[in-house]
Amino acid sequence: MGVCGTGKTTVARLVAEAVDGVFLDADDFHPPENVAHMAAGLPLNDEMRWDWLDLVAKGVIEAGCDGRTVVFACSALKHSYRDRLRQSLGVMHLAHLTGPRDLIAERMAARENHYMPIALLDSQLADLEMPGPDEAPLSCDIREAPEALCAQILNAWGLTAPQV
Repeated sequence: MGVCGTGKTTVARLVAEAVDGVFLDADDFHPPENVAHMAAGLPLNDEMRWDWLDLVAKGVIEAGCDGRTVVFACSALKHSYRDRLRQSLGVMHLAHLTGPRDLIAERMAARENHYMPIALLDSQLADLEMPGPDEAPLSCDIREAPEALCAQILNAWGLTAPQV
């Protein structure tokens, strides 16, 4: 979890690959009207997020129906959003990718073909509710390389690559 530009997709994909799991990006579940709204530089409100979060949860459940680990990248900015996901998914391991605003903005500026403009970074930071101890979050500093963050996550949660 984390605001846009923190590397959620990159890190989640690495973790999924390391455990021979399934990777999902919550951004892929946004309805076209949400994408258009964000592309226009307008932040989503809570009402625009509920159906999207339900679609994400449904996608995670379907992707994991064969027993494979599902790793998904999702902003999950507010505690209520994470609660909504937990209502469908149960217990979730939560890695919160965080770092300096300037670094996040720099990364966003370097992205190509992404609908999320830098202008929305501040609204995401304003909406962000830091995960509390009840969520047992793992805080990941994005100044570290994605591979190091993947190793941190695998180690913290006792995940290992499958033996072949």
